[in-house]
Amino acid sequence: MPVTLAAPAHSELIVRKSRFIGCVQPMADRAGALKVVEALRAGHPGAAHVCWALLAAGHSAAVDDGEPSGTAGRPMLDVLRHQDLDGVLATVVRYFGGVKLGAGGLVRAYTDTVAQALLGATKVPIVRRRALRCRVPYALEGMVRRELEQAGASLDAVLHGELVELEFSLPEDAAAPFVARVNDLAHGRALWPSDEN
Repeated sequence: MPVTLAAPAHSELIVRKSRFIGCVQPMADRAGALKVVEALRAGHPGAAHVCWALLAAGHSAAVDDGEPSGTAGRPMLDVLRHQDLDGVLATVVRYFGGVKLGAGGLVRAYTDTVAQALLGATKVPIVRRRALRCRVPYALEGMVRRELEQAGASLDAVLHGELVELEFSLPEDAAAPFVARVNDLAHGRALWPSDEN
């Protein structure tokens, strides 16, 4: 089961006078990752490199930012993959210390920086959610709301028209039992409009 991180975690390594500042953090998409990387560049104007790797919703990225190809971003991404993570951004800011590390030394430094940050990170399972809509007569609104609360669903919107329409999401594995229970309690008066428009 894939996991993500509960909060950012940091590390710092000094390797032959070069300083490597690492961070692993939850990240939903590439756009968010690019904002974090730009903020790091702005916050570390003297850094030689800001390398990063992203695994999010089936998409991945590995950026060497001027380091020799395959010595930074790809090894960082491999660490994330090895730990079965998703929705995670790894960044490493490098301040060059004047001593070249060689390809093997760079791979080890970037890998170790990310691995050290992950040692301090709290991992949490990714719970996939399913969005649903339900339409019921006004007399059944209270019953559906109670069932939503008991199922741990998040109620996103309620529209009052001819019928009450509730939009919500709940853990994917709870969706089918929830629909069956509401159908049973509503005696066939609950409507489940398709999400396709």
